[in-house]
Amino acid sequence: MQPPDIRTPERRPPVWNTLREALLVAAVGIVLALGANLVSPRGLTLKRNYFPAGISRPVAPATGFGSPGAVANTNAPGSSPAQLLAARLKEQELQSVDGRRAAQLFHDPRFQQGTIAFIDARDEQHYREGHIPGAWEFDPYYPEKYFPAALPACQAAEQIVVYCNGGDCDDSESAAITLRDVGIAGWKLLIYTGGMPDWITNGLPVEVGMRNSGNLRSTNK
Repeated sequence: MQPPDIRTPERRPPVWNTLREALLVAAVGIVLALGANLVSPRGLTLKRNYFPAGISRPVAPATGFGSPGAVANTNAPGSSPAQLLAARLKEQELQSVDGRRAAQLFHDPRFQQGTIAFIDARDEQHYREGHIPGAWEFDPYYPEKYFPAALPACQAAEQIVVYCNGGDCDDSESAAITLRDVGIAGWKLLIYTGGMPDWITNGLPVEVGMRNSGNLRSTNK
């Protein structure tokens, strides 16, 4: 009489089970992340290129002893922030304006006629808290949201003043480049380098809420 054929059930290696669980967790995480991105008002636009070549910053050449740029860039460390900004805008074929020129354009009758436009390149919260009266909202990180209103205004304008929070803020530059890349002539785009802080310092009016809300706040001290 032969003993019964008892076979040990096949067991998969523990490594395989761990790998399968890791893949399952990763897949669930991706699905949840995509879902959260879709419902978020600040979610990323998956088809958008967030690093267009037009706004890449050139890498400064080495300026160490014996390098080709050592003599040419001798005065670079002493350059003021305004000079550095002007040089960078020039590289991008953009122009800058100061507070005095921005105020002149604001009071120019052509502003009311639509041939001068102001573009606010800050986010929605900052725009609603206070912007240059009549300025169009245009957050360069979400251009598709603002193109329908801002783009026709820019196409009709002869001069376009783009501003953000001044100082180290370069959203106005990014907005100008985005507009230029969709067909707005570069010579029409003017970067107000002082931005909203400079506007307020100069005692000029600020509009609160939506564009043309009529809710004006005086900044005169």
